[in-house]
Amino acid sequence: MNQTIAIQRLSAFDARGHYVYAHADLAKVFHEDSRRTLQAGLDRLVSKDILLRVAKRIYVYALSRNIGGDTLEQIARTIRRGEYNYISLESALSEYGVISQVPMDRLTVMTTGRKGEYKTPFGVIEFTHTARAVGSILDNIRTVGRPLRMASPPAACRDLRRVGRNTHLIQEEMIDEDH
Repeated sequence: MNQTIAIQRLSAFDARGHYVYAHADLAKVFHEDSRRTLQAGLDRLVSKDILLRVAKRIYVYALSRNIGGDTLEQIARTIRRGEYNYISLESALSEYGVISQVPMDRLTVMTTGRKGEYKTPFGVIEFTHTARAVGSILDNIRTVGRPLRMASPPAACRDLRRVGRNTHLIQEEMIDEDH
């Protein structure tokens, strides 16, 4: 994999807003003959600081013009691609002003996929599994112009209680659907 060609291809995708990749995405971008050749090329791009390996088999184009406040959400969406994921728990409640503490460099995400915690250069992503029905999830999340949807304030409170997290910071009077 030629470094110049790699930068050109990644820059072209970056111009369209795509800068976070799963390993399988990069296999399609670079069309290498073998998995070994692809991995060697990716390792070189990582060593040259063109790609950042942010989690197992997840990469960020380090030269991207799009890296910013939504990058951690983009990474979360890529890690749990194919699952229903939404911002909830402390991250959502903090944004709504329902709890006074602001999680620093941490994103709390409910997912229909596996639970897990991922430490990335952009912050920590904490996935908490939910067994809620898809219909119930869709009825209680909002599109907010970001990579991930967000739970409504009542849904985020229910999620917090359901997973047994600390609820003493919740300001009950701040919970309403109009947030």
